[in-house]
Amino acid sequence: MGCVFFEERWLPKSILCLRDYTANKFLHDLIAGITVGLVALPLAMAFAIASGLTPQAGIYCAIVTGFLISALGGSKTQIGGPTGAFVVVISGIVALHGVDGLFMCTVMAGILLMIMGIAGMGTAVKFIPRPVVIGFTNGIAILIASTQVKDFFGLQLGEVPGIFWLRVEALAGNFHTLSYTATALAAGTVLVIILCRAVSNRIPGAIVAFLLGTAAVVLFKLPVETIGSRFGGIPAGLPHFLIPRFRADLIHGLLGPALTVAMLGAIESLMSAVVSDRMSNDHHNPNVELIGQGVANIVSPMFGGLPATGAIARTATNIRAGAQSPVAGMIHALTLLCILLFAAPLVSHVPLAVLAGILMVVAYNMGEWREIPQLLKLTKTDVSVWLVTFALTVFADLTVAVEAGMILAALLFIGRVASTTTVSQVTDEYVEDGRMHILQDKDIPYYATIFRIHGPFLFGATDKISAVTKNLHSLPPVVILRLRNMTALDATGLFAIEEVARELQATNRTLILCGAREQPASLIHQAEFKELVGAENICDNVQAAIRRAEEVHDQLEAAAIGLKS
Repeated sequence: MGCVFFEERWLPKSILCLRDYTANKFLHDLIAGITVGLVALPLAMAFAIASGLTPQAGIYCAIVTGFLISALGGSKTQIGGPTGAFVVVISGIVALHGVDGLFMCTVMAGILLMIMGIAGMGTAVKFIPRPVVIGFTNGIAILIASTQVKDFFGLQLGEVPGIFWLRVEALAGNFHTLSYTATALAAGTVLVIILCRAVSNRIPGAIVAFLLGTAAVVLFKLPVETIGSRFGGIPAGLPHFLIPRFRADLIHGLLGPALTVAMLGAIESLMSAVVSDRMSNDHHNPNVELIGQGVANIVSPMFGGLPATGAIARTATNIRAGAQSPVAGMIHALTLLCILLFAAPLVSHVPLAVLAGILMVVAYNMGEWREIPQLLKLTKTDVSVWLVTFALTVFADLTVAVEAGMILAALLFIGRVASTTTVSQVTDEYVEDGRMHILQDKDIPYYATIFRIHGPFLFGATDKISAVTKNLHSLPPVVILRLRNMTALDATGLFAIEEVARELQATNRTLILCGAREQPASLIHQAEFKELVGAENICDNVQAAIRRAEEVHDQLEAAAIGLKS
């Protein structure tokens, strides 16, 4: 029994899913794989061009890593490939160390990812606080958008500087050279993607914009730069296998970037896997996922590819298209291979303005801008961590940003835990106040259940709240979360409670919070949590929470009687 458990714990999801695989599931996977393969084509080329490489490097990466991540990873519907998160890092590595340096860095990052997975560190990503994650995704989004301004407006600018403020200065100084044709094409691309999303999430707006933009350039012979005019097209045929040249002199300089690539790869792939779980009602294996990501990044440079990770947008597209297993991800890679083999000449007509428009939408979507207003409602310390990470991402580099953000967060963690220690005298008032919070003399009704959080609920501990929703459909209509013994709360912890509230609401269940101490209560109030669960569902003690549960039950019964009559 133990041996079987051990083996299954390290098996890729592709093998586990084949146990009950059917022809019907294959048909769904085939449709989803072809769909997401077409979506991945313009994105793969756009990410490669934005990184300072040839468009085929992105396609090679999407084929090789897309297949391996699906075949060897721990997620059922995850799609792997080049993503926007790596654009800034890759362009910096290529500028400093050349393509050889990039390939070495990718292999080093792949080895680090494999070590993390084998060592069981798949759950360690939870120790990165939410303000840090939001800070560098905001920063990366702005950096990606700034690299696309030249092609979006068709500016006559030779070399775009790698440093952000120099780039802004160069773009502003040459803005008078804009091409109205390229600008209209890029703006039209953005508009088509927005309209497609407004009509239905199932319509792949990137494909529609990609095909319409390319057709417009071919039919009307528009004077804009294309893949063919800048890069001479992409070579047809299989990518060549070549082991990257090892240069010992680059190892020291690449350690920092390799760690950044590995950390970004781990964070984004596991975030994407969590999204995949929610959408497909599955549960990924984080350690197997990291091993699969590691293998893919070791092999990618051998075919001239970039670093890769799980891609949230493509994963979501895959699930919406009906994917049932990792076979869909492998078919997505084979679809791209078929395009490379049989349709490479057509790709040379793709306008760079269209790719820039697609990347502008990607940059906006990955920025998590909706999180900022919520973040600003939190404590000054959480806001300061976000601001420092964001500023350093834009004006320094990602390695420095993540390191500084983590150091700040660690210091704040120590401070918050230390502040939970109190020394006070036991008085009659203290004893009397405690009676309303104790559970021993309370009758818990059948229509409610109580969960409690004990200790500091800060980043690093938030995954434990999954116990609330683990058996979601067996829960009663009212769930009470007792916070009396929760000594501290931060932005990451609050976000985790918000996610639980949304999951419960999605199944028509009510969440009631009760007994929060001063610091958690203050943060819950600042974040306007009452807007999510209702002010009446935030109670002072468990006694009041049970009374509120009774009110909710009575309302549900009255509604049920009304429906029957």
